[in-house]
Amino acid sequence: MPSFDEVLKEAGEFGRFQKRVFFLLSQTGITFSSLFASVVFLGRTPGNFWCRIPGAAELSDRCGWTLEDERNFTVLPLHLGNESVSGECERLDVTWDTSVSCTSPLARYGNHSTGNLPLAPCHDNWVYEQPHSSIISEYDLVCANAWMLDLSQAILNLGFLAGAFILGYAADRYGRILIYLLSCLGVGICGIIVAFSPNFTVFLIFRFLQGMFGKGTWMTCYVLVTEIVGSDQRIVGIVIQIFFTLGIIILPGIAYLIPTWQGIQLAISLPNFLFLLYYWVVPESPRWLLTRKQGEKALKIMRNIAKHNGKFLSPHYSEITLSNEEVSNPSFLDLVRTPQMRRNTLILMYAWFTSALIYQGLVMRLGIIGGNLYLDFFISGAVELPAAFLIIVTIDRIGRRLPFAMSNIVASIACLITAFLPEDIPWLKTTVATLGRLSITIAFEVVYLVNSELYPTTLRNFGVSLCSSLCDLGGIIAPFLLFRLAAIWLELPLIIFSILAAVCGILVLLLPETKGISLPETVEDVEQL
Repeated sequence: MPSFDEVLKEAGEFGRFQKRVFFLLSQTGITFSSLFASVVFLGRTPGNFWCRIPGAAELSDRCGWTLEDERNFTVLPLHLGNESVSGECERLDVTWDTSVSCTSPLARYGNHSTGNLPLAPCHDNWVYEQPHSSIISEYDLVCANAWMLDLSQAILNLGFLAGAFILGYAADRYGRILIYLLSCLGVGICGIIVAFSPNFTVFLIFRFLQGMFGKGTWMTCYVLVTEIVGSDQRIVGIVIQIFFTLGIIILPGIAYLIPTWQGIQLAISLPNFLFLLYYWVVPESPRWLLTRKQGEKALKIMRNIAKHNGKFLSPHYSEITLSNEEVSNPSFLDLVRTPQMRRNTLILMYAWFTSALIYQGLVMRLGIIGGNLYLDFFISGAVELPAAFLIIVTIDRIGRRLPFAMSNIVASIACLITAFLPEDIPWLKTTVATLGRLSITIAFEVVYLVNSELYPTTLRNFGVSLCSSLCDLGGIIAPFLLFRLAAIWLELPLIIFSILAAVCGILVLLLPETKGISLPETVEDVEQL
């Protein structure tokens, strides 16, 4: 009986059929990256805001004040009396009297300076210039509640983490395409509920669920794409990352054209319903079917692939070699039971964690200092585009391991140099930091490819999902690490990033080279790499 790779060569390793499936599934990268980075625009600063005094509505009705008048009479005196108080998070704790004069509601306090009048914190009565432009103004995530915006992103990352475990396991047990389609449906439904959440609690619950299903779409489409092409064509695993970057580049354009956060949320969620149409054009992974003892279904799909590629399978291809390995429900122990699998798993988990932490840390550090939010975000995304092309040029010539190690080492050196460059040459500091961003992006994209190539078919989806869950942990830790260490010394985070990247660069040299090697079918195949 021929092996699966022999049948795939006969049917075409990257023919018209695979190119069509690759292009269709790659669109998932655009919607996933938009969800991944959406907090930047969902939580954008909603312009000026100020704290409204108790009973302001009655005062305004009595005196015929506009909102601008109300602000001039009740907030401006506070700022004039104490320039350090803006009136956003505190208000004057006094009795307002308009019985004598609507233009002097503080007349009863005579010549007392407003700087000497008592203050009270503002709790839930803010007025915004742009009331529905952001979740900040929608749910009052300002002043003492400002940390809740960070919580919303942490909750999304927790959803990614849950999706990696739950849906990664489900895709290995119930099939790639089924879990992909269910995840797309989940992202769309949860995205709509998020957009119309009546309160912040409902917003967080369904943002978590959207993150969980979003991770399911991205991981499953990635594995599906790499399983239907030949070993010489697995570079598609890198090319698919370009679509992730395209999502990052497109997102600021969507946010610029749509003025409300609900509109942005719907714009990045609704396209997921279109992916349900893939039910009729994207088949189940034949590799996965073989591991589940469904050889006839796998062969039927292979004949269909050959037909679309303008080829014809030989008549003696009536059966395909099945995996000798007993199919069982995957667990973490399967990833660490044998020496080579254990070493691969631990190194890949560290690589995912490091790449995500440094990537997000450098993003927050680079483009984020004032300026035009839309333009800065667009440029920070465009910086990532050369990464995929550099990988495509090098990875099939010199292999996976060396570019993986070198990108981490260059990122380490760039972070270290940036930390000690003087502040009076900002252009050089920014250029070197950008080199670090490009290098860690390369490392981030290579780890996707290497991870899928170092696990057997029976454990591939679960292995990729489990290891990449450390990426979500890195994403949760990154802002806390950056801001806490920066409070001690501004450049201290870069020193930590440099050390983490250097260690990663050394560790990945211990991984086996997978250039030009067939995807392993069993744990024994992995041990022999």
